Amino acid sequence: MWKLIRPAFFALPPETAHHLAFSCLETAQSCGWVRNAIRDACAYEDDVLASRVFNLDFPNPVGLAAGFDKDARLLPMWRALGFGFAEVGTFTPMAQEGNPQPRLFRLPADGALINRMGFNNDGAEVIHERMLELLRKGKWPAFPVGVNLGKAKATPLENAGQDYTALLDTFLDVGDYFVMNISSPNTPGLRELQDKSRLDGLFAAVQARNQLRCRPHIRPLLVKVAPDLEWTQLDDVLELCAKHKIAGIIATNTTLSREALSAQIEEQGGLSGRPLRKRSTEFIRHIRKATDGKLPIIGVGGIFTAEDAYEKIRAGASLVQVYTGFIYEGPTMVRRINEGLMRLLRRDGIKNVSGAVGAEKG
Repeated sequence: MWKLIRPAFFALPPETAHHLAFSCLETAQSCGWVRNAIRDACAYEDDVLASRVFNLDFPNPVGLAAGFDKDARLLPMWRALGFGFAEVGTFTPMAQEGNPQPRLFRLPADGALINRMGFNNDGAEVIHERMLELLRKGKWPAFPVGVNLGKAKATPLENAGQDYTALLDTFLDVGDYFVMNISSPNTPGLRELQDKSRLDGLFAAVQARNQLRCRPHIRPLLVKVAPDLEWTQLDDVLELCAKHKIAGIIATNTTLSREALSAQIEEQGGLSGRPLRKRSTEFIRHIRKATDGKLPIIGVGGIFTAEDAYEKIRAGASLVQVYTGFIYEGPTMVRRINEGLMRLLRRDGIKNVSGAVGAEKG
């Protein structure tokens, strides 16, 4: 059905199509029997696909990446669509409109998107209340929910820690794990937080608040890195992850590179989709090797098929996330990936998806 519907959506401006799709999904989400019918059609799970990462139980390894559900509007629907987890946000302490439109662009020939959204979101207080309402109504999804934290555009870099700690405080009662987004290219100066000296202080501040508020059950705190880092810069991040007991790393965010595109594109912003697949997998391999497999990795970038997901898992990712591929492939994508992972695991004689993590040779 998606093959029939997609041309109509793709005839609309990308952000208009996104809002229309969300309106349709919110309507479906509000009706229990429709949501259940969608789950019957789109969800596929098996104990072989289940794993425990960050001391959390994931029913399958395929998650929704941050940036798609910026305001936590569709958590029950992501579960119905078969995801094994969802990461909402990026959130900022106060509401932000983001960058001027147009700010989202399709590149169908490359299976890619360019976005310069700029952390547009409803603000922490409104979103937190929305998530609490799901809990109160018994609609909270039965899978881990990640919360992606960002710095407000107006906050000076030297005060960034205040934004991240305030957001951690706000969402502690609804988030299963937390991600420090220091790598979006669409907030001026944000990527400077990846510099070793700045990141050391930021990790220290946020982890101290985490330990103070959550002892003895410290929340898993992750960091999301840019694919444009040099290997030495990535190694600096990994060194600090070990120092501050960061629970995991997400590899990777969008790229500023345009090298893999089939045509010259002038639009500014972060590139995602198929052109990012190779680079993000290289990052996963590097992180796995540099940390002896001790730092759990969520792999994201260019995943469209089960083979794409399996490549990242075998390179060292315990979990994977999709974004651009979901837009191009449609609502049954997650089912196809999970069914395909089952086939690939059987082919290789691997009894559980965890056994495939880092299994590639060479």
